[in-house]
Amino acid sequence: MPERSAKTLLHYALPYWRRLVLVLVLSLLSTALSLVLPYLSKALIDRGLLGRDTHALVVIVALFAGITLVSFVLNVVSGIRYTGTSAQILFDMRLSLYRHLQRLSPRFYARTRLGEIVSRINNDIAEIQRVAAETALAWLGNVLFLIGTVFFMLWLDARLFLLTIALLPVSFWALVHYRRRLEGKVATLRQASADIGSFLIETLQGVKLIVTSNAQEREELRFRGKNDTFIRALMSMQLLSYLSGGLPGLILSGSTVLVFLYGGQQVIHGALSMGAFVAFLAYQMRLFPPIQALMGLYTSLATARVSLARVNQIFDTAPEVVEAPDAIALPEVRGDVSFENVTLTFDRNGPVLDGVSFSVRAGETLAVVGPSGSGKSTIADLLLRLLDPDAGTVRLDGHDLRGIRLADLRARVVMVEQEPFVFHTSVAENLRYACPHASDQDLEEAARAAGIHDFIRNLPLQYETQVGERGMALSAGERQRIAIARAFLANPAVLVLDEPTAALDPVSERQVVAGYGAIMKGRTTILISHRLELASQADRVVVLDGAKIAETGSPEELRTGQGSFAKLFGVATIAP
Repeated sequence: MPERSAKTLLHYALPYWRRLVLVLVLSLLSTALSLVLPYLSKALIDRGLLGRDTHALVVIVALFAGITLVSFVLNVVSGIRYTGTSAQILFDMRLSLYRHLQRLSPRFYARTRLGEIVSRINNDIAEIQRVAAETALAWLGNVLFLIGTVFFMLWLDARLFLLTIALLPVSFWALVHYRRRLEGKVATLRQASADIGSFLIETLQGVKLIVTSNAQEREELRFRGKNDTFIRALMSMQLLSYLSGGLPGLILSGSTVLVFLYGGQQVIHGALSMGAFVAFLAYQMRLFPPIQALMGLYTSLATARVSLARVNQIFDTAPEVVEAPDAIALPEVRGDVSFENVTLTFDRNGPVLDGVSFSVRAGETLAVVGPSGSGKSTIADLLLRLLDPDAGTVRLDGHDLRGIRLADLRARVVMVEQEPFVFHTSVAENLRYACPHASDQDLEEAARAAGIHDFIRNLPLQYETQVGERGMALSAGERQRIAIARAFLANPAVLVLDEPTAALDPVSERQVVAGYGAIMKGRTTILISHRLELASQADRVVVLDGAKIAETGSPEELRTGQGSFAKLFGVATIAP
């Protein structure tokens, strides 16, 4: 896992190597200047103070001040540049993950909680960014400073240096002992945090049911339970963090006692000058912080590795639908659609569609009806190529959908869902979503065709009125008509209507159906519905039952028969 984590970060860091090299050079300069400061204390004491040389005292103090100032400026510049670069690198990772999520099929979202996804794209990548911004540059600076400090300490007195590192093996053992347990605690904490996020998203979306079921206290207890689990995981992780970060440093500080005893004896007996001893102590004081910091960085790196592993779990989920390298463009589409022996299994015991075959001629309206769970909506997902069939072929104008460019397919085939998504923005922006360059006149034409223009004109800001989260400031019928207008603007060759009036009252249904009449005219339309009124408006009807086609024919033929259509809608047999 560490090797893979390094490769992942390297993949995103390589495009920014020039910026990173500049940061490295600035850090090297800053570190080199900082390493000179403790050695100046030797000259300050031996030449300036004990030697009573005023000129040397002034020069050394001036050097000290100048080096400190230049080192500070270099630190600030390198730190700011690195923070900006690391933020851009991690945004690239977040963007890549976001793009990958857009390519995953409905199956992935059916089995993965939204809170889990949000936690990984937000919290986990934010943790990686924090570690990259706060610790990676610190790690580099500490390593460089540690190497330089060791060099000067060996130069001043090798025996004192050996005493300084005498307890390092014990300190390292304590670090390894606790860090092995830390990653598991971090993973538990991340999962507890994701569980809270999932709980909040789910319960806030279902707040009406909670309130009307008098379940507020029950949900509060569930929330408290999940929070208690999070706190226990946090406290357990924090204890290990203190032990793994603080205990090794505490052990290392014990060597300071040895250095004071032995070094003091050396000064007393004249084997070591006072200035050299003070300089050594100054280096020793600067040796422990980078060692402790490097040990402490392991905690951050452990959390980052856990976050990277969680992010990689999503990256490892292969998209089910992939555009073929030789996919063809479709500049013009007539609208002929055919399903040829299509079979699809959707994480169930049996297939959702089993050997389904039918065709729709350009400009024809086909209604697909059937009981719940018969695979009606799956036909829409296959036609938009959100899913690929396990067997069989779906064709558009004779072309296998798997050989068509996805952008062209989804520009020519448009779906209006049972509960169309409306963004928390203006009416105009929602209408333009599939056609961002549509003019105001185009918007009004589409709105009139969908029967919603007069309603929009009466809104406070008309087309610039905000519609609220998921369009909740609008009724179900109004959201449906906005979806109709949006589809009208897209001007598709094939229109897929998935249960378009399922949530509407009879009045709203008649208004929406009138809007559909305008957009369906002259277009191939696949109408997925369980409403008799809508199905009766189609040219032909396909009845699905048990994942198979039970019967097909015109609405009139099926109404007068004794088959699945008549049983589904409870229509009586009418003599011709």
